[in-house]
Amino acid sequence: MAAVSLSVSTVKPLGDRVFVKVSASEEKTAGGILLPDTAKEKPQVGEVVQVGPGKRNDDGSRQPLEVKVGDKVLYSKYAGTDIKLGSEDYVLLAEKDILAVVG
Repeated sequence: MAAVSLSVSTVKPLGDRVFVKVSASEEKTAGGILLPDTAKEKPQVGEVVQVGPGKRNDDGSRQPLEVKVGDKVLYSKYAGTDIKLGSEDYVLLAEKDILAVVG
């Protein structure tokens, strides 16, 4: 998946989309070996920064999202669209791609 670079100040997700700030990936292995950028795995944990208004039901009402701003979430490895804002990495996901809220 290609990453998108944006130069905007705010991103407002639509529908049941969630905007997540990606957590930093590990620099070392458990044994203390430093990892180069090419060997690092894409992180699957991040913090919810923005949420959309929710999915529209058949009767026209909105179904609220189960996650809220500030939640730490675990999401599918290849889900969403990678977005770079300045030096920070984000991912725009559908709510169904979030696997769990982690504490």
